[in-house]
Amino acid sequence: MAEDIGDGSTAEMDDYETLMSTTDAELLKTAWRNEKAAPEILQFQAQLVKRAKEQIQLMEETVEEYEESGMDPLTVSLYQMDLDRAHFLLRSYLRVRLQKVATSSFVFCMSQLEKYMFYIWKNESLWSRLSDPEKMFVQRCIDDMEKHLQETVLSKLPDNYQSVRRQSVISEEDDMVPEPQLDTFIACKARNRFVSLRLADSERPLEMERHDVSFVLYKVIEDKIGADIDLV
Repeated sequence: MAEDIGDGSTAEMDDYETLMSTTDAELLKTAWRNEKAAPEILQFQAQLVKRAKEQIQLMEETVEEYEESGMDPLTVSLYQMDLDRAHFLLRSYLRVRLQKVATSSFVFCMSQLEKYMFYIWKNESLWSRLSDPEKMFVQRCIDDMEKHLQETVLSKLPDNYQSVRRQSVISEEDDMVPEPQLDTFIACKARNRFVSLRLADSERPLEMERHDVSFVLYKVIEDKIGADIDLV
């Protein structure tokens, strides 16, 4: 009997955690965490961002209405705290994506983080993961960077060395475009109750239960992020 009660309590707790993890705030926090930990740009969460913006607008209107109606300051401050949290999550998610697509790690790098603007621009799969504003941002950055380098440096070099992305005309690939390191180990946890990962160097799959944390190669889990796996 006691075991039945315990099993029921565990099941109820799992159901509660599942419910909480599907709120937009939690989904946005998870998307931000996944984006921050992944070495490459992930798919833009368009619908989630749209809902977050709509909720923020509604919360702003609610806070303004409460302030004008003379609502208890403590109640207003609690709503304001929730609004600030939503703003923080949305801005953090959008910012970490821009950090990946912003000015690449050429001479005039504005950040300490590695950036992959040119790599994303030339890769159709990664390019399709960007939102329309992100695509416009990347294209504008590339145009400005190429124009700046052409006017200040490349035009003064021999013709064979005037490429922004290649060391010389004999280079067969864009050998000056930094690429994300996908052969790197990364911490991840199972989102579902049971996840099986097939490892390249092992005949036996790695079996993970919900909330189990493991260090695996990013390539092993890149197609499972946001579905079966979350990054930590």
